[in-house]
Amino acid sequence: MRRPGFVLSSWPWRSAAYLLTGAVTGALALMGIVTAAAAGAVLAVVLVGLPLLLLTALAGLPLAWAERRRLRLVDLDPAPGRHTPPAGTGLRAWLSTRLREQATWRELGHALLCAVLLWPVDALAVTVALLCPLSLVATPLLLATVGDGRETKVLKAWPVDSWPAALGIAALGLVLLAVGAYVLGVAAGARAELTRLLIAPRGGDLDARVVELTRSRVRLVDAFEAERRRIERDLHDGAQQRLVALTMNLGLARLDAPPGPLADRLAQAHGEAGRALAELRELIHGIHPKVLADYGLEAAVADAADRSPVPVDLDLQLPARFPESVEAAAYFVVREALANVARHSGASRARVSGGHRDGRLVLRIGDDGRGGADVSAGTGLTGLADRVSVLDGRLSLSSPPGGPTLLTVEFPCEPCEPSEPREPTGRCA
Repeated sequence: MRRPGFVLSSWPWRSAAYLLTGAVTGALALMGIVTAAAAGAVLAVVLVGLPLLLLTALAGLPLAWAERRRLRLVDLDPAPGRHTPPAGTGLRAWLSTRLREQATWRELGHALLCAVLLWPVDALAVTVALLCPLSLVATPLLLATVGDGRETKVLKAWPVDSWPAALGIAALGLVLLAVGAYVLGVAAGARAELTRLLIAPRGGDLDARVVELTRSRVRLVDAFEAERRRIERDLHDGAQQRLVALTMNLGLARLDAPPGPLADRLAQAHGEAGRALAELRELIHGIHPKVLADYGLEAAVADAADRSPVPVDLDLQLPARFPESVEAAAYFVVREALANVARHSGASRARVSGGHRDGRLVLRIGDDGRGGADVSAGTGLTGLADRVSVLDGRLSLSSPPGGPTLLTVEFPCEPCEPSEPREPTGRCA
């Protein structure tokens, strides 16, 4: 509107079209909402009106769809919808998703605002800024046609019986038409901004991207855990079984071989195969322990405590199972923390405690060592913190010089029901 050629551009007419279609759409919405609500209220006693009341609650959806397309008249930025895809297929899943999301109720509020207040304002702006000036501009034409050159009325109120007066009024109409172009631009801009605020906020793109980024990050973690489980299964069922068979064959060949260099070499090969098998078992356990997949987090933490060189006291009060991604992250935090205790703390004893309360899984790993743990010293705490943050968790460390050290990790999650299967994505089904 600050550009010199605004009055002669297409924008005033686009603004007028936007306001005029808004008046028509709002009037239609008023009739539709009032009719559906009244019929639904009257027929609700016999349950026939309940679908009509439901349609009234969803009345904002078609109106918002139309508004997003009308916005293209005065707003070059697209206004995409903010609706969440249904969790399943079918009408019931669609209705459940729509009735629970905030966007549906925002659009219903916009529909009620349009039906009650905005459409009369749109009609008034078009009438005052466009129709009235056009009526003044048409005064000479009306005097020549309807008034037979003798007399006509301006705006149905003021009589005009001379050509100089008619031409003067037409000139005034042109001036008012130029002023009205700016009035239409202001009214259409305010109307469009209010509409976008209600049904398509400009910040929604950033919010949607943040939500999608969070979801994609969780999907990557789930895919990573699924790949770890696949590698563990392949190694356990493939390479480990071949090494077991090889070790057994070397042992049998060693028993059958006569004493001598060949027997010595077979004994050496048998020992190497046994050590390779032991290392492979440790590697498989480190990738994804089978006890975690079969028996859950509490059993896996107990197994990690048994393997720790430092004696570990356990005090865990956990439900049966958690989502797989949470269990895996929590287990590896405990295992890495116990490994750090054994390597760096000089502790004589460690303790692992935790439980689930207020929708959060909380684990604490402490020791009576020398303390002074430094995140930047390469102890793996930074990697643990990154892994925890992916699941919206929180990791905190207290390790003053002289000890004791306490590592606390929290995950927002809910336990799976005992009979509830868990999906490969790590969620409770």
